[in-house]
Amino acid sequence: MRANETRINDGIRASEVRVIDEDGTQLGVMTPYDAVRIAEGKGLDLVEVSPTANPPVCRIMDYGKYKFMESKREHAARAKQKTIVVKEVKFRPRTDDHDFEFKIKHILRFLEDGDKVKVVVMFRGREVVHRDIGYRIIEDVLARVADKCIVEKSAGIDGRDMHAIISPRPVAPEPKKVTKAPKAEAPLEPNQA
Repeated sequence: MRANETRINDGIRASEVRVIDEDGTQLGVMTPYDAVRIAEGKGLDLVEVSPTANPPVCRIMDYGKYKFMESKREHAARAKQKTIVVKEVKFRPRTDDHDFEFKIKHILRFLEDGDKVKVVVMFRGREVVHRDIGYRIIEDVLARVADKCIVEKSAGIDGRDMHAIISPRPVAPEPKKVTKAPKAEAPLEPNQA
């Protein structure tokens, strides 16, 4: 039996278990044999829901329905997770001004979409001895997008490439607008009319 597999019915190996009925009422502590007989009498299964408790907690329920609800809960948890995407934008020491501006626009768009960006300066041949050019390129990129990003990893050399990693600035939640109800007018008294 795998470590994360749920034990049911005769697969429960504890000497005593705390049993909870299908409607949530506690039946008390008893042997698994007795608990399984009660569950079978109701046409349901005895499912170990908390194996680490002392004694383990078991619930009388429909095991098929339990597995379905577990998979549904796991699917909902996976759907809420945000996958972090790292986009890569590559520069060269001889990148033209127009191309540079074009790539800056891409970086800004990636940051607005919530993605991290890896800024890479690629060196070929003897260009690698001019690392100062790579540092200047990365500093220029970071200066142009500074108001939209946070620098996670500053410029560093990795083989023949130099790179930095930036992520979007966290967006502050907008303050809720409080709308005031219009004040009710006071009724006119008979002598004011």
